[in-house]
Amino acid sequence: MSRAEERRPVRIGNVSGFYGDRLDAAREMIETGDVDVVCGDYLAELTMLILAKAQAREGGVGYARTFLTQVEQILAGCTERGIRIVANAGGLDPAGLAGAVRAVAAAQGIAVRVAHVEGDDLRGDLSAIDPPVGRTPVSANAYLGAWGIAEALAAGADVVVTGRVTDASLVVGPAAWWHGWAPDGWDALAGAVVAGHVIECGPQATGGNYPFLHEITDRRRPGFPIAEVAADGSSVITKPDGTGGLVSVGTVTAQLLYEIGPPAYPGPDVTAHFDTIRLERAGEHRVAISGVRGSPPPDTLKVALNDVGGYRNTMTLVLTGLDIEAKAAWAEELLFGILDRDAFDDVDVRLLRFDRPDAGSNPEATAHLRITVKGADRRLVGRGFSNATMELALGGYAGFHTTTPPTDATAFGIYRPARVPRTAVTHAVVLPDGTRRTVADPPTSGPIQPQVTAPPPVGEQSNGAAGEQSRAATRRVPLGAVAGARSGDKGGDANIGIWARDDAGHDWLAAFLTPQRIRELLGPEAAGLDVEVFDLPNLRAVNVVVHGLLGDGVASSTRPDPQAKGLGEYLRSRLVDVPAQLLPG
Repeated sequence: MSRAEERRPVRIGNVSGFYGDRLDAAREMIETGDVDVVCGDYLAELTMLILAKAQAREGGVGYARTFLTQVEQILAGCTERGIRIVANAGGLDPAGLAGAVRAVAAAQGIAVRVAHVEGDDLRGDLSAIDPPVGRTPVSANAYLGAWGIAEALAAGADVVVTGRVTDASLVVGPAAWWHGWAPDGWDALAGAVVAGHVIECGPQATGGNYPFLHEITDRRRPGFPIAEVAADGSSVITKPDGTGGLVSVGTVTAQLLYEIGPPAYPGPDVTAHFDTIRLERAGEHRVAISGVRGSPPPDTLKVALNDVGGYRNTMTLVLTGLDIEAKAAWAEELLFGILDRDAFDDVDVRLLRFDRPDAGSNPEATAHLRITVKGADRRLVGRGFSNATMELALGGYAGFHTTTPPTDATAFGIYRPARVPRTAVTHAVVLPDGTRRTVADPPTSGPIQPQVTAPPPVGEQSNGAAGEQSRAATRRVPLGAVAGARSGDKGGDANIGIWARDDAGHDWLAAFLTPQRIRELLGPEAAGLDVEVFDLPNLRAVNVVVHGLLGDGVASSTRPDPQAKGLGEYLRSRLVDVPAQLLPG
């Protein structure tokens, strides 16, 4: 009997979804989760820019300091229970973080074996990146896979810290080690990628950011998720007993749809096919994931580049009562009579309407004129701009005031996605005894093939067959009456995953939500953008990608919601004609 057949599912608990997440989640997990491995995700695209700035300061470090705080809290408990720790908190200095973990262990008198994974930092040689790098970025990191983590665990590491690996690698690596998987076990690896994708954002899988509030009867803060990954790659998603929140087919579906693109989800170890995922309730706060198919990964790796873009500043002018649009137009005219609009690299003016006629209170009668400027001249973008807005105070529109005093400029970053051949990257693991090993690449499938969205069954302006069947019996209600949504950012693109409660609801969604209709529902800011809609019938869902909505990424975007976190809820709030038989009750 093989090792894979002998071993029970490995229980992997997530204790961090981002740099700054709840610190006591790690202690809660080891005390109540009964897990074999704790993992934590600390690295977003924006985080790499933050860490680069921190590393550049005198005495600064390029890793996530909060991870060390968690290690101080749980290292003794993990040692007593035999729990392994895996985290990507190493950021731009995984070797430095590994040394800091050893120092924590020494201070507590604990013998601990620490390994780290490196090779993702490409700042030393940018020549192979495609498209070519025009200027030296602040950070340039390839997304490594899981096999360095697996090798470190197999060598006896108690703690493994990495730089930029994919978020799912924090689950795939421990699962591959535990079950003894081969690098070409595509279906098992793909199943682990899906499990990792579900738990990588912590409590977003256990009721956090979930649109159907009435389903969450335990309103305590949600517990962090656990993935029980079996030898065939199937898994069960759950949470520690006694913690708040909810694990349901709905909460797992929501997280599966978060920040994805086409159904073929390429990673460094495997391409996971999200249109093969099957979900089933497996008990209270337990959801089984099965059926995931995998295929070889591409022969390139994703690269995240962050540049310093210059300086930005925002001032928000408050407009009250009558003639809102006229007041806003006059304020803009006066401001750029004082300032030369062309002296800035970018000017973004947004009139945000919160006002209502005959408002019952003063705040309900207000709108905001939000003006953001960008440029290379810090003095001009800073006090030069914000002080100019204050010159309108006595000579501008009636009721002038601002939400803040004059503000100074802040630096902003520009995110750029790229790719690099695997041959230009050395994925390496440094084992607890100091031995450095190069991690072999898995078999690959060649270049990524472009995927084309299937055309809607009838046309952009039609509901299709579902619409024809129910046109005489519809009700105009918010889309959210029949669909959930979760949205987020993928660099400069926004994604919205939208799912229905049953097959009939999905059939209607898939026909109704064409690219043109998405543009119409999202309003003017999406009017000229490329929109893709991908069908995921196994999840009763569609995934929408709005290209370019977020400009150059979160650190640069001038949208009030720069990561598109609320975009899905906005879409759910829009009134549409829904077949009456789909509505609850």
